[in-house]
Amino acid sequence: MNDTLPPWRVTLADNTIGEPEIEAVTAVLRSRWLSAGAVTREFEHDFAERLGVPDAVAVSSGTAALHLAVLGLGLAPGDEVVLPALSFVAAAAVATLHGATPVFADVRSEADLTVDPADVAGLLTDHTKAVVAMHYGGYSADLAALREITAQRGIRLIEDAAHAPVVRDGDRMLGTVGDVGCFSFFATKNVTTGEGGMVVAADRSVLDEIRLLRSHHLTRSTWQRARTGQADYDVDGVGLNYRPTEISSALGRIQLGRLDRDRARRRELVAVYRDRLRSIPGLVIPFDGRDDDSAHHLMAVLLPPGTSRDEVRDTLSAARIQTSVHYPPTHRFTRYRAVASRALPVTERVASRLLSLPLHSRMSDADVELVADALDTALPRPR
Repeated sequence: MNDTLPPWRVTLADNTIGEPEIEAVTAVLRSRWLSAGAVTREFEHDFAERLGVPDAVAVSSGTAALHLAVLGLGLAPGDEVVLPALSFVAAAAVATLHGATPVFADVRSEADLTVDPADVAGLLTDHTKAVVAMHYGGYSADLAALREITAQRGIRLIEDAAHAPVVRDGDRMLGTVGDVGCFSFFATKNVTTGEGGMVVAADRSVLDEIRLLRSHHLTRSTWQRARTGQADYDVDGVGLNYRPTEISSALGRIQLGRLDRDRARRRELVAVYRDRLRSIPGLVIPFDGRDDDSAHHLMAVLLPPGTSRDEVRDTLSAARIQTSVHYPPTHRFTRYRAVASRALPVTERVASRLLSLPLHSRMSDADVELVADALDTALPRPR
């Protein structure tokens, strides 16, 4: 046993890495070509095929994907980007780094933690150039409403699908409805490469620009130069180094093949959770009752009002059950308070009550029962 790791009985997240991934990585190491090359291109093709789009661009992280979306869509300093406050800080960060202003929107309700289209509509100004729709926990935001709102004013729609790889929304896949879709393959994600991401775009010229931006805007990549023997290249724009490695792409290809089985198991575990947790007084289970497709990335609950989340987490930790919070609202962070000039009543109401319970496909039904029983015991009983 590794004594540097917490001795969790049930971990918050885990991955499905196994011998096929090890063999794929070993094959890359034996090839001695480690930066983005043939395996990365195959991963892009695989992912695009699963989404039903012509192409995709693999990148080094989900944050890189969001940054390239901002750059590829031509957002400029002084523009405004409307995005949910209840999300990871990455979307606000990439907008801010580019000189744009993040404008924080509320979520819909305790039952639906995705961004509220009505609130978004009220925030649009002549300076608004993009809206970010984050698919919280793998559940689709209301893309039909958001697409209608943004299309009427010529505003770009960016899908933050970090939690939702290969999730269907009607006759489309999440990430393909907006102008640009951004995915994450972080260590805890349904498809993991350790660090990594993917970008898709409705406009082929935007995706081509993102591919150039990924690698310093070089007109011929290192892989192309090595393959053809042509050493010359031009730089016809300003780009960054957001390339993935062949190692991460090899992992991604195998992980993508595991996704359906992983997704099915997550769905089963969520059903067990819901059946058990519905009997706990005052506990809210967001998205309970939705029967549309989902990645089931998170098992988030809202503790009864007035409950000390820290005390509950301490009790679960003592039982060796790992928990987390997704997410501390971005507008509360020191860096973003100055631009958070309005109240977000639903976000504020749920923020202190959010708790993420363990959810991953290596869990057993007994693990879920253990977590649910421990949570039930940890909560104060109504008087």
